[in-house]
Amino acid sequence: MTNPPFPDPPSPDSSSPDSSSPDSPAAGASTPAPPPPVTAETPPPATADAPPPAPAWNSAADAGYPSAASAAPAYPQPTPTPPGRVLSIVGLVLAVLVAPVGLIISIVAAVKLSKAKEPKGLAIAGIIVGALITIFWIVVLIIVFTLLAAVIGMCAELGPGVWQVDGVNYRCG
Repeated sequence: MTNPPFPDPPSPDSSSPDSSSPDSPAAGASTPAPPPPVTAETPPPATADAPPPAPAWNSAADAGYPSAASAAPAYPQPTPTPPGRVLSIVGLVLAVLVAPVGLIISIVAAVKLSKAKEPKGLAIAGIIVGALITIFWIVVLIIVFTLLAAVIGMCAELGPGVWQVDGVNYRCG
């Protein structure tokens, strides 16, 4: 972008000649300077009613280019993300790391996306992954607690010591 050209400097006022200037002729011999000629590039002075003329550097309308008012923006504006899109991504990631939390967040994201009538594929994936991993860990915990309960029950029957029952060694304390 270039700056507009500087305007012509104002001519000195001829009604009060500066007699103290060393370059000026004698006080009686000074003649007023003629005004600068009016050319096509220099518009006549504007009146109070008329709008100021367009500067010479703004010749877009003359060159056949569209004006700034009718031109489209240079870059399209980004569309806002639908509500629940970020939640669905977070829910899917948490469904792998902390399955119950990811399951709940994915359900919330699916509800928000369905209200916004947006695709909810990531939220459904988070629900499925979170549900499968949660069920897996529930089954593992049930098996571990059942085995611990069996060992504790066996030790309660046998008493303290080391016992061998059906080929399995039990050490009860």
